[in-house]
Amino acid sequence: MSEATETITVDQARRPITAGARLASARKSCRDARALATLPEWGVVALWAASLAALGVLAVVKLDLSAQYRLSFSVVAAMLVLRRTGDQRHTRLFFLLCSGFLTFRYLYWRTTSTLGYNGFADFVFMLLLYGAELYGIVVAMLGLFVNSRPLQRAPAPLIMTPGALPSIDVFIPTYNEPPELLQVTLRAALDMRYPRALFNVYLLDDGGTLQKLTQADPAKAAEALERSLALKQMAERHGGIYLTRERNVHAKAGNINAALEHTRGDLIAIFDADHVPTADFLEKTVGHFQRDDRVYLVQTPHFFINPDPLEKNLGMFGRMPPESEMFYSVVQHGLDFWNASFFCGSAALLKRRCLEEIGGIAGNSITEDAETALTLHARGYHSRYVDEALISGLQPETFASFIVQRVRWAQGMIQLFLLSNPLRLKGLTLAQRLCYFSNAFFWFFCYARVVFLFAPIMYLLFGLQFYNATIPQFFAYGLPQMIGAILASDYLFGRYRWTLISEVYELLQSMFSLRAVVSVMLRPRAPGFKVTPKGEKIEEDSISELAGPFYVVYVLVLLGVAAGVWKLVHGYPHRDVIVSAVSWCGLNLVLLNACIGVLYERKQRRAVPRVPTNLEAVLYAGSADDDAEDASPKTACRIVDLSAGGLKAVVAAGDASHAPRQGDATLEIFNAARGHTSRIPLTIRNAFSTRDGELAIGAQFIDDSVAGLSERVSLVFGDSGRWRDFRESRNRRIGVLPSLGIVFRLGLIHAFGHYRVFATGMLRYASHPLRAASRSAAARRSRHPKQHQ
Repeated sequence: MSEATETITVDQARRPITAGARLASARKSCRDARALATLPEWGVVALWAASLAALGVLAVVKLDLSAQYRLSFSVVAAMLVLRRTGDQRHTRLFFLLCSGFLTFRYLYWRTTSTLGYNGFADFVFMLLLYGAELYGIVVAMLGLFVNSRPLQRAPAPLIMTPGALPSIDVFIPTYNEPPELLQVTLRAALDMRYPRALFNVYLLDDGGTLQKLTQADPAKAAEALERSLALKQMAERHGGIYLTRERNVHAKAGNINAALEHTRGDLIAIFDADHVPTADFLEKTVGHFQRDDRVYLVQTPHFFINPDPLEKNLGMFGRMPPESEMFYSVVQHGLDFWNASFFCGSAALLKRRCLEEIGGIAGNSITEDAETALTLHARGYHSRYVDEALISGLQPETFASFIVQRVRWAQGMIQLFLLSNPLRLKGLTLAQRLCYFSNAFFWFFCYARVVFLFAPIMYLLFGLQFYNATIPQFFAYGLPQMIGAILASDYLFGRYRWTLISEVYELLQSMFSLRAVVSVMLRPRAPGFKVTPKGEKIEEDSISELAGPFYVVYVLVLLGVAAGVWKLVHGYPHRDVIVSAVSWCGLNLVLLNACIGVLYERKQRRAVPRVPTNLEAVLYAGSADDDAEDASPKTACRIVDLSAGGLKAVVAAGDASHAPRQGDATLEIFNAARGHTSRIPLTIRNAFSTRDGELAIGAQFIDDSVAGLSERVSLVFGDSGRWRDFRESRNRRIGVLPSLGIVFRLGLIHAFGHYRVFATGMLRYASHPLRAASRSAAARRSRHPKQHQ
C-alpha cells in the first residue's frame, strides 16, 4: 500500500455516508494546514511583533476623555461585528488585535495615570492589585499569540508496506488503583487493532515493589503482596506482562524509566491506570511517526466519562463543555501550530530513541510529562497533536481529590518554570519559548484571583486608596478593555468554555493552591508526587471538608457590601466609586455562590460511571449457551447507558409484555469496535415501568472469562465514534449573557441547598449540649430523687 493510500476502518465501512463526510473533512484539514503553512514560523512571529509594535504606538496617543470614549467603543463595536462572521482565518487576527489594542490602551493609562502614593498600606495593596492586573494582561496576550493560528491536523493513516510498521510497548503504570479498574484498561490495550506480534502490553506495578513488599508495617506489606500477586495473575491470564522494580523512586517517571530498561519497542504508548484506549488508538497515531522521523510525540486528548466535582455538584455533566475541553480542543491546536503541543502524561505515543537520548522520562519536577516534552523540543524534535478522543478516563470524584490533582499540576508547572526556564533554555524557537512560558505562567492565577477577590473589600472596609481614577475615566479605558477581553475569550473558547466558568474553577482552586505555589517558589525541589485518588464513593450528600475558607471569604464579602451600603446611606463622598466597589463584590458573590454549590458534595455510590448512549439491540431470555436460544422469544430494545459492569435497556411499551424481567438473558448488539455482532450474557437485576409505559431494565454482565471480558470492554469502551459524538453533543456555544445567567442561577440554587444543610447541622450541634445537659440532670434526679424534691 502506498503512503498516500487511505485506510478505511471498520467504523467507516459500516457507515459509508459519515465516512465520506469524514474523508471530505480530512481533505479540508489538509488544505487548512497548507494555508496555515504559507508563512514560515519566523514570518508569523515577525507579523505578530510588528502588529504589537503598531498597537504600542497607538496605545500611547493622548486623547481627551470624549475622544477616548469614541475610540474605545468603536473598537468594541468592530469586534461585535467581526464576531458575527465566525472564526474566519482572515478576520481572526484582526479581531484578536482589536482586543490587544484595548488592553494596551488600558495598560498605558493605568500605568501613567492611576498609580500614586496615598499611604504605606494603600501603596502596598496598589502594587498587589497592579501586579495582578499585569499578570492577567500577560496571560491574555500570550493566549492570543498561542491561539492565533490553531492547526487542524490532517489524519495520517498507517503505512502498511512490509517493514513499515514500528514495534510498540504499551505501558500502564499503576500504584494503588483497584485490580477491577486495571483489568479493563489492560484488556482494552490488548485489544487495540494492530498486528499482535508488533506490540506488548506491560502492567507497571509501583505498588508491588520490593520496598512495598518489605515495608515495616506487616499489614501493609501483606496487603501489597496480595495486590501484587493478583495483578501478576491477571496480567498472565489476559496475555499482558507484569513488571515491577525494587524501590519507589521518582514516582511515575521512575516507574516508566525502569520499564524502559526491560523493553525494546520502537514506540512507547502510555496509558494511566484509568485511561481505557479505544480499538483504533494505534491506527490513528502511529502514522505520524512513519511520515516524520523527527517526531518524538503524538498526543491525544484526555476524555473523561465521569463528571468532575463542579459538573456533578451543579448538575451540569453532559450539559456544558467540561473544563478540559478548552485545553484539548483549542489550546493544544494553537500549540501544535508552533510545534509546542506537549506530553500530558497519558494517551500518548513517544519514540523510544528520543527518550533514551535524554535518559528517559524527566524527573526534576512532579509534572514529568511537560518537562520531558520541553527537553525534547529543545533538542529539535517535533510533536503532533491528534484531536480525537481515543481514550476514556476518570476524573477526581470528590472536591478534595480534585484539589490534590490541581495543586500537583500547579506546583509541577511552576517547578518547570523555575528549574528549566523555557525563556532561557537553549534550542527552543522563540514561539516555543512563549508557548511553554504561557503554560507555566498560567498557574500563578491563584495570586491574581485572590487579589481580585479582596480588592473591593479593602476599599469598602478599610478605605484603602489603590486605584486613583474617576468612574468616567474607568468607563473610558477599563470597561472597554473588560468587554474586549470577554469577547475575545468567547471568540476563542466560547464553544468549549462558557463565560465565568473559568473564574469559578480558578476561584475553587485558588484558596488552596496559593499556599502551595508560594511553598514551591521558596523550595522548588521540595514538592513530592501525590497520586490522585480514583474510584471514590460518596454514600450521602455532604459538605466538603474544604469548605471552611469559603465561609470566611463569603462573610468578608458580605461585610464589604454592608459597609458600602452604610456609606451610601450616610452620604460618604465618592459615591460612584462606592457603587462600583459594591457591584464588584456582587460579582464576587455570584462566583462564591457557585463555589459554595460545588462544595456541597452529591452522593455517588457507583465507583464505575455509566456512559449515556443510544444503541439498538435485541434481548433474549436465557443464557447464551442454551441450545434452544434460537427458539427463545426476542425483544427489541434500546441501550441508553453502558458501564464496565452492566447496562440499562429500554423496551418500547408495545413489546414490554414479552421482555425478560429477571434471571439470565442474552444481549445481541452490533459491536462497532469489533465490526461484528456480539452476544453478551447478562443477569437482569431490576425491571420497572416508566411514565411513558416503556420497560426499563437494569442488567449486569456475568461472563468474566477472557473472551467475555474482551467482548464487553470493546463494546463499552472500544468505539471512538461514540466518544466523538459525546464530545460534540456537549461542546456548544451559548453566548456571553446566557452563560452569565447560568452561573448566577446555578450559584443561587445550589448555594441555598448547601447553606440549608449547614444551618441544619449547626442547629443540631448547638442543641446537642442542651440535650446532653438535660439528660445528665435527669440521670442525677433518677439516682438521687430525694435531693430534687
